[in-house]
Amino acid sequence: MLLRIKVKPNSKTDEIIREADGSLKVKIRAQPVEGKANKYLLEYLAKVLGLPKSSLSLLKGESNSFKTVEIDATEQSVLNILNAVIK
Repeated sequence: MLLRIKVKPNSKTDEIIREADGSLKVKIRAQPVEGKANKYLLEYLAKVLGLPKSSLSLLKGESNSFKTVEIDATEQSVLNILNAVIK
């Protein structure tokens, strides 16, 4: 499944938030330097979803705050987990 998110690096905490328009925003502690935030984002999402890191890949948005992540899992299972952890 493809997941389109907005990422806010250099945050105080790691968390996933649903915006008023229904979109997802992921706050992560990593700094946006030399791809560290992208790597950390994939590790964080894998941990939240209970999947191996190899199940996630960044398709679009390497140097943009809007990113498209490909997740090797069913859409329903990903949405169920995200709905349980979203603030």
